[in-house]
Amino acid sequence: MSAPKAFIIGHPISHSRSPIIHRHWLDRYGIAGSYEAIDVPPDAVGDFIASLRGSDFSGGNVTIPHKQAVRDLCDEVEPLAARIGAVNTLVVRHGRVIGRNTDYLGFLFNLDAGAPDWDRRTRRALVLGAGGAARAVVVALLSRGIPDIAILNRTPERAYALAADMGDGVSGHPMSAFIGLAPDADLLINATAGGMGGTSFADQPLELLPGHALVADIVYAPLVTPLLAAARKIGLNTVDGLGMLLHQAVPGFAAWFGTTPSVDAALRAKVEATL
Repeated sequence: MSAPKAFIIGHPISHSRSPIIHRHWLDRYGIAGSYEAIDVPPDAVGDFIASLRGSDFSGGNVTIPHKQAVRDLCDEVEPLAARIGAVNTLVVRHGRVIGRNTDYLGFLFNLDAGAPDWDRRTRRALVLGAGGAARAVVVALLSRGIPDIAILNRTPERAYALAADMGDGVSGHPMSAFIGLAPDADLLINATAGGMGGTSFADQPLELLPGHALVADIVYAPLVTPLLAAARKIGLNTVDGLGMLLHQAVPGFAAWFGTTPSVDAALRAKVEATL
């Protein structure tokens, strides 16, 4: 039996930290397997997925810009991935390609590790953004029973549409609604690209949040985004986005290589050193 093989596809792909994560675990657990980064342009993604059915790959990860396109190319898409509308993990079984989404698990496990019992203390959550990442975050929050989820977006129509799709307990708002919603919020999540590379988005008056509020960011480069820096400056608890990247990788590795890995300080330090 040949050693199991996995991959990550995207375009471009050189920035991905996933090879660092999975190769760390292959070494740590002494598994004779491989994990490679493959640059697949959008016009070739269909052929790539078709080729998996007769390949020796056990599966792989999917990153920008293929998460939505791949969803429609799988033989089967698991229900939560279908609801999120994106696939970031592929499992190949008996010539069939199965699509999963582990981003929502990465988000949850990251908060669990960084702020234990956060879900028991959260009644209202504010989610900045209405794209694919925001959709995964909202599904994650709903899975933990958060009763009041407000989606804020620069283009409010996108927030309204996502809220309507998510159902009861979820509402859509323009970004300006932050002022009225913040005083009763227990959790604020940035699910936009704002903060990536040190850039920032429209300033939010974080001082309107209650003192117990938790501020989380899905961006991990830089590790301390402008949003997190501002929150820490006024004494709010924060959770950075790196843990989401690390924890979302766990289910895929387990499916491809047969071992459920742990996210430890050594792995975090190895990835953090590249940021």
